[in-house]
Amino acid sequence: MRFTRLGKQAAAVATAAIVASALSAAPAQATDKKPLGTKSLAAVLTADKSGFDHNGHDYDILNAAVKAVLEAKPKSAVAVIADGRTALTAFLPNDRAFQLLVKDITKVKNLPGEEAAFAAVAGLGIHTVESVLLYHVVPGATITKKAALKSDNAKLTTAAGSTITVNVYGHWWKRVELIDADRSDRNPRVVRFDINKGNRQIAHGVDRILRPIDLP
Repeated sequence: MRFTRLGKQAAAVATAAIVASALSAAPAQATDKKPLGTKSLAAVLTADKSGFDHNGHDYDILNAAVKAVLEAKPKSAVAVIADGRTALTAFLPNDRAFQLLVKDITKVKNLPGEEAAFAAVAGLGIHTVESVLLYHVVPGATITKKAALKSDNAKLTTAAGSTITVNVYGHWWKRVELIDADRSDRNPRVVRFDINKGNRQIAHGVDRILRPIDLP
């Protein structure tokens, strides 16, 4: 697969980026100056016990991908999402986002089911899956919806060591999309804000996978 151009070097860079961010970031504070909580994003993801289903708007495939990486590589930098003491912002692709990715890279006619989509993603190789997941994590910052809407054109350094750009658009109703490294596909849009708000680790749901390389 074309994603296999990503690899072990990206994961190593990611580990260094997360460690550096965790050491250098000031303690996260809420806007009212109260300390933020330490509930992790892993706790949020694993709270859903439904498994693969027909709901394209939850995070079953993401949950399975994270679990697969950590089972294969327990010391992976992906484990940071289980440490609620470390501030970060994650962009969580929903199940439909993974299904659309698989449909695109395999050129199948119809959207695959969730289990088939996960199998295809896992087939890219654990190092590739790890690198793609880390491209969805911005360590060292707790970015709420309010902050995101004021961050047009901001460049966010991800745990994979590369950047994504925030694009705030719309006149009456502000929306957020994320510009990734792929110039040939529609950019992911935030469709759900402030997951785990009030804690150091916050997330926003997106409707496409952030792509760390420019796919043809």
